[in-house]
Amino acid sequence: MDNLNQYTSFIRVRLSASDAHYGGQLVNGAHMLSLFGDVATELAILCDGDEGLLVGYESIEFLAPIFAGDFIEVNGRITRIGRTSRRMEFEARKVIAARRDIGESAADVLETPVIVVPRRQGYPRADISAKIAV
Repeated sequence: MDNLNQYTSFIRVRLSASDAHYGGQLVNGAHMLSLFGDVATELAILCDGDEGLLVGYESIEFLAPIFAGDFIEVNGRITRIGRTSRRMEFEARKVIAARRDIGESAADVLETPVIVVPRRQGYPRADISAKIAV
């Protein structure tokens, strides 16, 4: 079996004003699922050389709000390799917080990142696409 420690992925993004969905520059939590999908795609390519297909999540819990101007880190790893599937886990953390109360472009680097979506809550399964010879 492959060494699971070799299959990790990391993305850091700044949430922009175009990501804001609600009043007060609040970003829809579902944006984290899109980032999880990007991490899952990279993990599948690293492991299998193919993007695969993300078929679902066991559970998702949003613990903290995210706003335009925040910087979010998403990391993921493969935790199990089956014959036709991969199990992955993800975590999203806020590492820089926008401070619109101070100024439009103000932000604080967080000494302790804020967990937005905890690692134990999001476990997708990625099915490996069957290759069809033409």
